[in-house]
Amino acid sequence: MSTKVPIVENVLKLNDELALQNRELFQRSGVFAVDLIGAPGAGKTALLEFTLRQLKDVINIGVIVGDPATSRDGDRLAKYSRHIVQVNTGSGCHLDANQVRHAMDKLKLADLDVLIIENVGNLICPVSFNLGQHCKIGMFSVSEGDDKAAKHPNLVVSADLLILNKMDLIPYIPFDLARFRQDVEHLNRAAPLLEISVVRNQAASWLDWLTARAGQQKSFRKAGKHKEKAVARSQR
Repeated sequence: MSTKVPIVENVLKLNDELALQNRELFQRSGVFAVDLIGAPGAGKTALLEFTLRQLKDVINIGVIVGDPATSRDGDRLAKYSRHIVQVNTGSGCHLDANQVRHAMDKLKLADLDVLIIENVGNLICPVSFNLGQHCKIGMFSVSEGDDKAAKHPNLVVSADLLILNKMDLIPYIPFDLARFRQDVEHLNRAAPLLEISVVRNQAASWLDWLTARAGQQKSFRKAGKHKEKAVARSQR
């Protein structure tokens, strides 16, 4: 039994090292990278379809889609963008940094402003694996019940942004919105909570958040390039 702890630690250490390499690639390319985590049926792929449609003339978005099997989600998104890569994990319950790195080889990062990694539908396993992303997003839906945030605190605590989808269902199913909000605030007061309905096209807050963060990343990239040029001139 004592040998299992070092093995797990070594796996996570190797993953973190690869994640750091991914992060460096994102930084050099000026790409804002997001890890989107949510349960099956939360509406992750629908959100991405909506995002690609709405922002097609604003920012260039690529997506890495993680699923145990089939290319159905990737095919759905490919209707709106050519920057789509499907990753099938088989029995794996999450994406890891190595899988993301190989998927990135099929994308031209220089053509992208944003890369969204749609993780495997799971609220537990993906939380522990750093992919090199700038932000981790936890996505819930009204149809899952108002206790999901409290039952999955690790996701809420580690998230930089939280999304509650399917707000249009509030009048029709039992869901204590005040209780959900309280659970989120108790666990993570720093992360904004966006309440949206993708099916009703009511997700402007999400679009505003994403475009703002993409713009910030572009600014960081430009500032870094100016600094590199200034250093180069000073060394001549």
